[in-house]
Amino acid sequence: MKANALVLGNIEALKKSEFEWISRFLYDRTGIALSDGKQALVMGRLDKRLRKRGLSTYTDYFELLGKPGFEDETTVAIDLLTTNETYFFREPKHFEFLKKVVCPQHTRQHKLRVWSAASSSGEEAYTIAMTLADSLPGGDWEILGTDISSRVLEKAARALYPMAATDKIPATLLKKYCLKGRDEFEDFFLIDQSLRSKVRFHSLNLIEPLPDIGLFDAIFLRNVMIYFDLETKRRLVQRMIEKLRPGGYFFISHSETLNGVNNSLKLVSPSIYQREA
Repeated sequence: MKANALVLGNIEALKKSEFEWISRFLYDRTGIALSDGKQALVMGRLDKRLRKRGLSTYTDYFELLGKPGFEDETTVAIDLLTTNETYFFREPKHFEFLKKVVCPQHTRQHKLRVWSAASSSGEEAYTIAMTLADSLPGGDWEILGTDISSRVLEKAARALYPMAATDKIPATLLKKYCLKGRDEFEDFFLIDQSLRSKVRFHSLNLIEPLPDIGLFDAIFLRNVMIYFDLETKRRLVQRMIEKLRPGGYFFISHSETLNGVNNSLKLVSPSIYQREA
């Protein structure tokens, strides 16, 4: 038996041609480019789906994706392959900037709106919510969290997280906005309703034409562009800028850059850009 056909618990290892197929499929649907070397990630995330379907090869499984009647399976596969790590107060300097620059500049002539464009399971959106609630007490603000994965959005809407996720949350904010679970939820905490009521989550594919979601004072697009090729980045950023108010701020990850992607935004701080007023 060839090495690339080794059976892993009755499931054959992912072949090169199969990896190339799922890479094209994911790119066409999400704009995400799977780099060579991600074969183990694909197998690790889809293994249980093959077992659930009673299939022994990835080719058999991939034949289901996009097939009429298997829309739910297609959604599950995309969810599993596009979910990335996230945690509360990731890259904290961004939230300091939000607190010290964006909030004081808000004129209250309109509702302050922030878009967490790849919100995953909600940690980023609720971090923004804690920051705004603490900086603008009684202020008129709202947050939109979007992601392509319906599975993580359901978790975000529940706003229930394991206690281990509290380690990056400042103690004062943890006390004000997080409720410790009891009984069967003893090892979990819940985001306070005062914040949940101002955060809404919707499914959205960033590479498709953006719906009418209004304008935002700040947009967070962090740890996303690393998965896109240059042309996809350019199209995406240009469309998103159109949703940013003049003078609004655009946040990307410290590991990312807009060099060669867009030159219409002004760099005001590392990984923070501003649209001309």
